[in-house]
Amino acid sequence: MRVIIIGAGDVGYQVAKTLCKDNDVFIIDKDEIACNRVRELDVQVLQGNGADVKLLNKANVTEAELVVAVTGMDEVNIVACMTSKILNGKVKTIARVSNPDYIDRPVSVRETVGMNAMICPELSLASEISQILYIPEAIDVDNFVSGQVKMMELKVGEKNPLVGKKLSESALPECCIMSAIIRGSELMIPHGDDVIQQNDRVVIVGKTEAVDETRKLFEEKEQSSGKIAVVGGGEVGYYLIKLLSKANFKLTLIELDKKRSEQLAQELENVLVINGDGTDINLLKEENIESMDAVVAVTNSDEKNLLCSLLAKRMGAKKVIARTDRPDYAQLFEMVGVDIALSPIQATVNEVLKYTMGIGILSMVNIEDKGKIIELIAKKGSKIINKKLKDVKFPRGAIVSVIVREKEVIVPGGNHVILPDDRVVIFSLPSELPEVEELFG
Repeated sequence: MRVIIIGAGDVGYQVAKTLCKDNDVFIIDKDEIACNRVRELDVQVLQGNGADVKLLNKANVTEAELVVAVTGMDEVNIVACMTSKILNGKVKTIARVSNPDYIDRPVSVRETVGMNAMICPELSLASEISQILYIPEAIDVDNFVSGQVKMMELKVGEKNPLVGKKLSESALPECCIMSAIIRGSELMIPHGDDVIQQNDRVVIVGKTEAVDETRKLFEEKEQSSGKIAVVGGGEVGYYLIKLLSKANFKLTLIELDKKRSEQLAQELENVLVINGDGTDINLLKEENIESMDAVVAVTNSDEKNLLCSLLAKRMGAKKVIARTDRPDYAQLFEMVGVDIALSPIQATVNEVLKYTMGIGILSMVNIEDKGKIIELIAKKGSKIINKKLKDVKFPRGAIVSVIVREKEVIVPGGNHVILPDDRVVIFSLPSELPEVEELFG
């Protein structure tokens, strides 16, 4: 595909890095330093305003199939997408937007004003963290097929009844499947003879009610305090507090900027807002950080988020979650003691990837950069339909986890058949996605 990326900051760089191997990528940015950084990738770089018609034409926007506008300014992104659509009515456009005046959900479709998708990375991250906090046992949670299917990543503790059992003996509830086991740095697609071990991370996919039933096997028996501390009152922290305030949590928000603290204190009811530094040990002690069920560090500084999380963990907080604006750092954060590290950038990358694959992906979730869960609609004429799954040469590094046929949720066996218009949820290693695309193309 010919792809134009407007904005060469952290988000634009990661999108370009992901796409440049298999696509013809142009990237536009005003900043000379940002342009020089992105030149290390296999892309063509233009310096200037990405909403400028002359510059868009110079990038051959009339031949482009996708325009991704991810500068730090909402208005520039919106105008760039609208302009691109005027110049090329067939081009798909994605705009990054952060202002709540423009967007109230992680991803929104606004085709009437020239955007196939508006995405708010900050709201996506806040939404992901809130789902994890609502389910204390979970490391990750996502929904598919309008909530009919759920994915949950869970850690196998010492007293888990599954420890030492073969997958074939695990007796998971019907309508759910263990799609992956993460052991150390290795991700496996499990088979019946694989034995579940302590400290494994397992990915369960299936009918929402069945997955909720399965997670009871992973429940910790410790008494919950309901206390959550959020460090950082920026866009992510604000969105997160708003989402968490719908439940019966006891919320504390720590924000360094005094003016911002005062503003948040007036706006957020039933939230204790503290003006202070989340890396200040004395402040953490004063706020009894050791009594917290979770501490979530979501400032704009990766270094502060890491330090705050490690301090809170050392002082006794049950779970610590850290934001990192560099997706490559997430695994490093977890290696040194952070329970869960998440990047707002990954949500944008996943949304872009949906448009670069030719199989009509409806949603995509990244599992620790080692695997992907995709939801798609089986099209009439694709190679996989109307055949028993056991007769399909499906890649070994991928698995059909769930088929949804109208309101029926099916965890398929070898004799099941995928029909046109079925919604299919697939777990796949990244290397196997081209073969999956060929089967469903």
